[in-house]
Amino acid sequence: MIGPGASAAELIAHLQTLRSEEKITGMTRFGIVTGTALGISNPDLKKIARLAKKDHARARQLWLSEIREARMLALYTAEPKKLTRADACRWVKDLNSWEIVDCAADLFVEARLDDLIFHFAADEGEFVRRTAFAMIAGAAVHRKQDPDEALLAWLPLIESHSADPRNFVRKAVNWALRNIGKRSRYCHAPALALAERLAVHPDKIARWIGKDAVRELTNEKVMGKLK
Repeated sequence: MIGPGASAAELIAHLQTLRSEEKITGMTRFGIVTGTALGISNPDLKKIARLAKKDHARARQLWLSEIREARMLALYTAEPKKLTRADACRWVKDLNSWEIVDCAADLFVEARLDDLIFHFAADEGEFVRRTAFAMIAGAAVHRKQDPDEALLAWLPLIESHSADPRNFVRKAVNWALRNIGKRSRYCHAPALALAERLAVHPDKIARWIGKDAVRELTNEKVMGKLK
């Protein structure tokens, strides 16, 4: 049985019994990199994580396996208070698919490794840079107690990378801008102002980000939910 005392090797052995070629094929339709995948859904991995409980040392061992699902399990069972800057910098270099990036970003936000956002954004790697903006997007939603000014401070970084043409970066930049704008009435006006500026930017990628953000941030339902 999988429980709190299960080792990394035991968890990996259990994951391998759940391998599904059909589900691996299905993952590719969502743009998930499946080279090391076993075809286990994230909801199923979360169930395993709840049984296995948090264990940071074991999470580090799971990460070393290179198996997609073992690495997702590492992220689900890592202990945010024990996650170091070195852990995050090491793990981010291995990220190779959008869904594991977004899961890692949530963990990094919970661990309050905000100082890494500028560091990740400056990296030329597509998925490392996506991590930075996924962290901003996640912080805007999950860190309710943070001052709005802390989120608004990321707007210049969003603007500076708004012309990155890579699919997974531009989507994360757009996501970060929209989430800041939807956070509160205080955040809405500056985020919308940036979106409107980008919407007439000479670069087509920046224009796409701006126009899409303007569309959402001027939606009546979105504006009606602002507090």
